[in-house]
Amino acid sequence: MSKNFLFALWAGGGAVPPALSVARALRERGHGVRVLADRSLHDEVTATGAEFVDWTTAPQGDTSDPAKDVIKDFEARTPLGEFARLRDRIVCGPAADYARDALAELRAHPADVLVTEYVLLGVLTAGEAADVPVASLVTTLYPLPTPGGPPFGLGLAPATGPLGRLRDRILTGMTVRPWAKGLPALNNARTANGLPPVDSVMDAFDRVDRCLVLSPRALDHPGRNFPTHVRHVGPRLDDPAWAGKQELELPEGDAPLVLVSLSSSFMNQRRPLERIAEALGTLPVRALLTTGPAVDPATVNAPGNVLVTAAAPHTAALRHAAVTITHAGHGTVVKSLAAGVPLVCIPQGRDQGEVAHHVESTGAGVTVSKSASPRAIARAVDRVLNDPSYRREARRMAAEIAAETATDEAVLEIEALAERTTGGSGGASERGTASSPTRR
Repeated sequence: MSKNFLFALWAGGGAVPPALSVARALRERGHGVRVLADRSLHDEVTATGAEFVDWTTAPQGDTSDPAKDVIKDFEARTPLGEFARLRDRIVCGPAADYARDALAELRAHPADVLVTEYVLLGVLTAGEAADVPVASLVTTLYPLPTPGGPPFGLGLAPATGPLGRLRDRILTGMTVRPWAKGLPALNNARTANGLPPVDSVMDAFDRVDRCLVLSPRALDHPGRNFPTHVRHVGPRLDDPAWAGKQELELPEGDAPLVLVSLSSSFMNQRRPLERIAEALGTLPVRALLTTGPAVDPATVNAPGNVLVTAAAPHTAALRHAAVTITHAGHGTVVKSLAAGVPLVCIPQGRDQGEVAHHVESTGAGVTVSKSASPRAIARAVDRVLNDPSYRREARRMAAEIAAETATDEAVLEIEALAERTTGGSGGASERGTASSPTRR
C-alpha cells in the first residue's frame, strides 16, 4: 500500500546524494515523497521524482557558492572552530526554525514517516512533537560514542586493555563537552513545542525510531556495539543528479587511469587539485580530474595527461580506474571500494580524516597530508599502483559491499516504520541517548 514520506534535508554537500537516493527508491516503489530542503537543492530533488518544498524560516544555503554557504567552515582556523560553526548554524542554533518549518509541513501534508539527516535536531524535535515515526540518516561512519569504538574524528585504533579504555573515556568526554553551548537553543526549540528539555545535546540524537547508517558495516571497527535502533543498511552508490547525466570522457591512451575527486562543496580545494595534477604529471598514468560544482575547471592548471572537467559519472569512470585520489569524502570512498578501486586519501577537514583512517585500516589505501607536496603525492600513488595488496583489499571490500547492498535495507526499514499502527512512533520511550555529527 502506498505511503507518504516527508524527507527533510539541508545543503550539506556529499550528504545530499545518498539521502536523495533513498527518496528516489521510495518514489519508484509507488510511495508519495515530499522533500523539505534548501532552494539550491531544487533540481536534485525533482530529479528523483519527489515533490520539492523549500524551507520558510530555516537557513537557506548553497555549498557550491562560498558566499552562500551557511556554515563557511572553510573559514575556520581549527577543527574546534569548524565544529562550532556546524553546531551553531545547523545542528542547534536554528533548531527552532527547522522545527517550525517541519511541523508546518507535517500539518499541511501529514506523513507516515519523517526521514531526515541526523544532524537536523530541529527536525527530530518536530517529529517527536507531532508523534510521527522518525528515521534519521547517517551518511558517513556512525559518529556517536559506542562501546568498542574509539572517539570519532581522532583517527584512533580501538582500545586494548584498561589504559586504552581509560583513553577512550577521557577523550569521549572531551569531544562531547563542546556540545553544551548548543543546549539552550535546542531546549528552547523543544519547550516551544511542548517537549521536555533534554539533559545534553547528545540525548537528542537518539530520540528517533530508527537511525539508518548509509555506510558499509565492513568499513567500521568490527568490535563496535551499536544501540538497537541503529541499523547499518549499506551505502548508496548512485551518482548525484548533477554528475550522473554527464557523458563519460576519458583521457586518451592505455596507461593506468587515476580518478581524482575532492569535495563537491567549497573547501578551498583549487590549490590541492593543482598539486595533485602536478604529481600525476610526473607519473606514467592518465588522469580524470573532476572539480565538482564548487571549482571552475578552467582555473585548475594541469599537465597534458590530466583531463580536467567539472563533472563525470564516477560509477562509469571507476570501471576503468586503477586508483582514486580523494579528500576521503564518504561518498567517493565507498563508490571506489564498491568498484574494487584502491585509494590515496588527502583529507581536507570535516569527517574526512576519520574516513581515511578506516580506509587505511582495511588495507585498501593510504593517506597523505592535505599539505603534501606533489612529490609526496606521486610517491603515494606509485605505491598504491604497484603494490597488489591494495587492490586485493579493495576487491575484498567490494565483495562485502555487494553483499550489504544486495537488498535495499534502508527502504525496507522505512517502509516498516510506515506500517506501524496509526498514532505514530509509540512515543519517546522507544526513542533511543547519544558524539559528533559531521559534514562532508
